[in-house]
Amino acid sequence: MNAITRVNTLKTSEEFREYLKKVDAIIPFDEELSPGDVSPLGKPFLAGSKTVGNRFSILPMEGWDAETDGRPNDLVRRRWRRFGLSGAKLIWGGEAVAVRHDGRANPNQLVIQQKYLSDFISLREEIIQGHIEAGQNTSDLLIGLQLTHSGRFARPNDKKKIEPRILYRHPIVEKRYPIEGDHQVFSDDELSTLIDDFIAAAKLAHQAGFDFVDVKHCHGYLGHEFLSAVDRKGKFGGSFENRTRFLREVVAGINSVAPGLLIGVRLSAFDTIPFKPGTDGIGEPEAWNNGPYPYAWGGDGSIQGVKLEEPTAFLKLCLQLGIPLVCTTFASPYYNPHVQRPALFPPSDGYLPPEDPLVGVARHIAINKALKDAVPEMMIIGSGFSYLQDWLPKVAQAVVGQGMVDSVGLGRMVLSYPDMPLDILAGKPLDRKRICRTFSDCTTAPRNGLISGCFPLDPFYKNSEAGKMLSLIKKAKD
Repeated sequence: MNAITRVNTLKTSEEFREYLKKVDAIIPFDEELSPGDVSPLGKPFLAGSKTVGNRFSILPMEGWDAETDGRPNDLVRRRWRRFGLSGAKLIWGGEAVAVRHDGRANPNQLVIQQKYLSDFISLREEIIQGHIEAGQNTSDLLIGLQLTHSGRFARPNDKKKIEPRILYRHPIVEKRYPIEGDHQVFSDDELSTLIDDFIAAAKLAHQAGFDFVDVKHCHGYLGHEFLSAVDRKGKFGGSFENRTRFLREVVAGINSVAPGLLIGVRLSAFDTIPFKPGTDGIGEPEAWNNGPYPYAWGGDGSIQGVKLEEPTAFLKLCLQLGIPLVCTTFASPYYNPHVQRPALFPPSDGYLPPEDPLVGVARHIAINKALKDAVPEMMIIGSGFSYLQDWLPKVAQAVVGQGMVDSVGLGRMVLSYPDMPLDILAGKPLDRKRICRTFSDCTTAPRNGLISGCFPLDPFYKNSEAGKMLSLIKKAKD
């Protein structure tokens, strides 16, 4: 692969256009930005019967800094207030919230519980107050809570010790993340109990005032694993009907106990075979010599081939279930992160990108367009935009204006620059000193047992003790 040109060095439309041609990445962008009152990004849309005031969303991220009992603390509250300050009108979950202790991705992940319900009420209020502080009307603000069980990647008690609960034995992923025995495979009866836990968590979210819950189906966590459980026996595996039974039963239960609560799904709409670092540090696919690879939901059995029949059927099922919102993402940060979040700089336990990250961005856009064309009634929130950096506003305006997605989701970008959506809508030049350059420190830090935040660009984290420790860790690994 040729040397990758950093996207922030492409200063003119012509340079950007020519480089896209060079790397064979089809990414639309507008030459000029329209002011917020006429921009596609400033137009409201409906989520069910509720109005969402603009086309920016804040994506849920992994939290590594709550209390060990699952309650939010000042670090969490600061982050959520900044989500409100962003001016984005759709807050997709804030961050992943476990429905019970054994489903936590780390010992400092949020867990929603009846005894701490008031903490979640006040956490949601942080978003409201941040939005008001930014001079925004809250009547068209939609706030959700992402509900999750981390499944194969659960670390509920020790950040360095994985305690997986799985749906099936995976011949490749388990080489990297070993399973001790079949006792870690959920039984059908245990899954029925877990479904009850998701329903109970959604009821608590409704009581806390959230507008919707996200039944998480992405990034290799348990909901996502249901979709690839082609070898599992019993009522939760094999056929498409069985592999979507979890979603159908959770939704039915939520509708029963929390009428009026909207439901969304964050979906890994496409997956690939796991990748690993090659001898040169560049990612390469794991060896697979047993015919078409069967565990890549949305894949065609080849290394990175796309086949969207089942993801399209999933979106149509969501509509039938009354789910008006799907937030798309791809793959997993654990075994093929270059697909999920295109970036030039990998986290410390990752690999160098095997393709120009702009190719990854283009893949996000193309698959979202294909899904939107196939199921136009579904409101689709896209992701994977952060690597665009300075070019994000013009690409965002183009993909929304051309109907490729309904809303532009921002994740780690808002950790360093929370008010970027407001600046874009106001027609202001971007503050280049705060634009995320995808250094991946927000992942490297928690991978090394620290809290997560934007260490390069947010002085709050850069000057913290965790920031100093991260700097030492990175120097030791250089």
